Amino acid sequence: MTIEPVLSVEGLNVWFDGDVSPAHVVRDVSFEVRPGEILAIVGESGCGKSVTAMTLLGLTRSSNARFSGTVRFGEHELLSLSEPELRAVRGAGISMVFQDPLTSLNPVMTVGAQIEEMLRLHLPISRSTARRRAVEMLETVGIADADRRARQFPHEFSGGMRQRAMIAMAMSCNPPVLIADEPTTALDVTIQAQILELITSLAHDRGSAVILITHDLGVVAETADVVAVMYAGEIVELATRDDLFSAPQHPYTWGLLASIPRVDQPRTDRLPSIEGQPPSPSAVLSGCGFRDRCAFAFEACAAHPLLEERSSNRHLDRCQLPVSGREEQRRAIYP
Repeated sequence: MTIEPVLSVEGLNVWFDGDVSPAHVVRDVSFEVRPGEILAIVGESGCGKSVTAMTLLGLTRSSNARFSGTVRFGEHELLSLSEPELRAVRGAGISMVFQDPLTSLNPVMTVGAQIEEMLRLHLPISRSTARRRAVEMLETVGIADADRRARQFPHEFSGGMRQRAMIAMAMSCNPPVLIADEPTTALDVTIQAQILELITSLAHDRGSAVILITHDLGVVAETADVVAVMYAGEIVELATRDDLFSAPQHPYTWGLLASIPRVDQPRTDRLPSIEGQPPSPSAVLSGCGFRDRCAFAFEACAAHPLLEERSSNRHLDRCQLPVSGREEQRRAIYP
């Protein structure tokens, strides 16, 4: 039986007014995520990953921002909700773990008090119950001596502990959706692995849908169930993790994979890189946004490609190249 998605995004567009022309930073983005599923959104810096996530929670609303499309969360259409209605969704329905917990946590409140505030805002519980639940959540995310730690301030925590505290706060109300925006940035490899294991266990044990934003394909390979590759504000490939790594279909994905050092290939002096620069967000994409950087661009790339299923079931890509020749072309870039 097919599980219904808990969050569905259809045709999301985001513009920010500029001095000369609007910056179209998110272009026709569509995806859905189901309970217990981890959707990874991956791409270069500036491709629209974080803006997409923050727009879901109304965090990009301003006088110079415009939106179109639909974002369905249960019975709610999030883009049309008022600010008070969105505040009821944030935390209880959709929670977000931001990149830098030191700047996201309040420096003049104890960590426990911040988790208590989240609980009392969304749940009808007493202060003593909220305090007890806050300590339990810190224990759940692996913080030792949680009762004492709950009375400490963010600057008294290490980087990994602050990230754990952010995850504890985000999961305190058991939200159906958790957005993790670069949750392992600036953490060493050991702590990074622990944080990823924690997020994975929360998704699978609690049944929360997780949107994981990252530029690290190693993180994607370890955690994701479904992967959306973004470029120039668009999703250019959408597939299951196994399909994406075994048979990537878009030349941009090939370039990302080729830039990762591999132990089964001869050592090189320089890592491969994708030549050129992404188009400006204020540029009008008349054709494929990647064609100026693509080694295989041809006449058909002058038409803007749709995100369509071309190679296999549930594997979508935004590329005009004939499917029959892609395997040989891919091997020229990503053996």
